[in-house]
Amino acid sequence: MFIKRIFPRFIPQFNTVRDSSRSTNVPLEDLDLEFKGLESVVKNPLTKTNGPDPIYLKLRDDMYNIFYHDKKFNFKLGGALPELRLAYETWGNLNKEKDNAILLFTGLSANSHAKQNVNNLNPGWWEDFIGEKMAIDTEKFFVICVNHLGSCFGSTGPSSISPVTKEPYGTNFPLLTVHDMVKAQFLLLDYLGIQKLHASVGSSLGGMCSLLSGLKYPSRVSKVIAISTCARAEPSSIAMRYLQRKAIMLDPQWNKGFYYDSPGPVNGLRLAREIATVTYRSGPEWKQRFGRKKINSIDPVTLNPSFEIENYLNYQGEAFITKYDPNSLLYLSKAMDLFDLSEGCENMVDAFQHLTCPVLIMGSQTDILFPVEQQRDLSKWIKQSGNSQVSYFEMDSLYGHDTFLLNLNDVGTALKGFLETKMAKSGEISKSKRK
Repeated sequence: MFIKRIFPRFIPQFNTVRDSSRSTNVPLEDLDLEFKGLESVVKNPLTKTNGPDPIYLKLRDDMYNIFYHDKKFNFKLGGALPELRLAYETWGNLNKEKDNAILLFTGLSANSHAKQNVNNLNPGWWEDFIGEKMAIDTEKFFVICVNHLGSCFGSTGPSSISPVTKEPYGTNFPLLTVHDMVKAQFLLLDYLGIQKLHASVGSSLGGMCSLLSGLKYPSRVSKVIAISTCARAEPSSIAMRYLQRKAIMLDPQWNKGFYYDSPGPVNGLRLAREIATVTYRSGPEWKQRFGRKKINSIDPVTLNPSFEIENYLNYQGEAFITKYDPNSLLYLSKAMDLFDLSEGCENMVDAFQHLTCPVLIMGSQTDILFPVEQQRDLSKWIKQSGNSQVSYFEMDSLYGHDTFLLNLNDVGTALKGFLETKMAKSGEISKSKRK
């Protein structure tokens, strides 16, 4: 039901005759009547401003491997694909026993390029974490990173061409869950002949996948690492992802998801990424990095961006619209909202009964997207379920949710120690000093 406007729309009338008693004695032509509001093109050059930021690159088809599944793939919530493909990259060597593999699950925005390799010498989004003698040591482990089902970096998603219609799936793509993403990646493991992983590793959405891997395939996962994630999506996170989806879906160019013959909802995607960026970092970092610094102190103040933090958000939005498919953001973010490991169980402790392998949980005290209380709860629930091999590490880092991408010292040290050590008992809660 729509409510009719009952108040008149205000329209400035600059050229009307003025009452001489209230005259400013300034000729009309000398008045600056230009509306200084938000312009579609920002006059100031967009920069990321000094500071660390994750690296996400747009990939070509020759930069990754393709796993092709030529059989029907059924989705948890209904619907099916006649076939699917997954883009993946690997580092290190699979041993003869095929028991040294690590499956690295990505976050929502990432592709399979976690580390440079012979097919792509550009740095990856976890470049300093993977390699010889590094946190995930490729002299010891065979690392696999897959672009999620539903994404847009080589794996089947809404932007892929349907073999039936010969058109992009758009919003005809089945509704996606984290269960579907994990199920698809274990099909790849079957193809590679890997029956048991040394570990599943993931952060954010990837952490959800890592936890679910240990629960869904307990005989196939030896260790689970989950960083900056949760056992179920909470209202604050759902709210922020909802606003991102709303920004895209209210863009007239979204066209109900069928926009692939047009520029698409770039304005909506830009705003969605700017909203997301606020949730990825922390207030203490913003204060230290930007404070109240102005873009410039020469031009007069307008309603356009004045502060460096505004310019940084603009930069993040502009950089993202050239790389990511808006529909993929809708589908993957909705899957995160639907995530709840206690679904079908009496409670969360009951849900973790089958997670019996060693588990490492990590969280950042400044994370506002997945507050650290969620990682504390994870550790508590897994221990209460009877698993005594749980280690928990809490970081006091400036970088908020992006700590898992940027804090090599804490994240890397914990990863390496856990992956290369045989667990015998529960680890105590420890806290790092701010980096």
